[in-house]
Amino acid sequence: MEWSLTQNKLLAFHRLMRTDKPIGALLLLWPTLWALWVATPGVPQLWILAVFGRGCLADARCWMCVVNDYADRKFDGHVKRTANRPLPSGAVTEKEARALFVVLVLISFLLVLTLNTMTILLSIAALALAWVYPFMKRYTHLPQVVLGAAFGWSIPMAFAAVSESVPLSCWLMFLANILWAVAYDTQYAMVDRDDDVKDWH
Repeated sequence: MEWSLTQNKLLAFHRLMRTDKPIGALLLLWPTLWALWVATPGVPQLWILAVFGRGCLADARCWMCVVNDYADRKFDGHVKRTANRPLPSGAVTEKEARALFVVLVLISFLLVLTLNTMTILLSIAALALAWVYPFMKRYTHLPQVVLGAAFGWSIPMAFAAVSESVPLSCWLMFLANILWAVAYDTQYAMVDRDDDVKDWH
């Protein structure tokens, strides 16, 4: 495979990772900061804040978007809102998307390796949830629940990083985040309702 990091290719990667649309990163960041402050008796350590902040605003959010678009690449071309995404439009190849995913996950994992063992183990579950979410759209009418779990998994990770424990309060926050995600993602999904009905019936 020949690599050509032209300006157009870099812009396509930028769009694939959704770094041009920060709202998703903020939806990931807010519950994480909430958990860090609740778990910490005072102000969270600067390094822990930096790791989780970068993970939410850059690495984790980006590779979650790459996974989502890769899984949906054969469907996005039939939906008006997503037809011009980098994969269905051909701006990014499948091999390039896979390579980008690997690089982003490695960066995320290297950052997590600076934290404690419990957080590292929980990060593996985070990767699994993010990987499973886009495929659940084919098998359940409530993929938003899985999305909420994937987006909220930073909550137990934050508690683990601060206190090496995941108390009941952590899981109540996690459940609240799932319900929040179900609400906002259901509303977001309604934009594609007509195209989804056409493609799946």
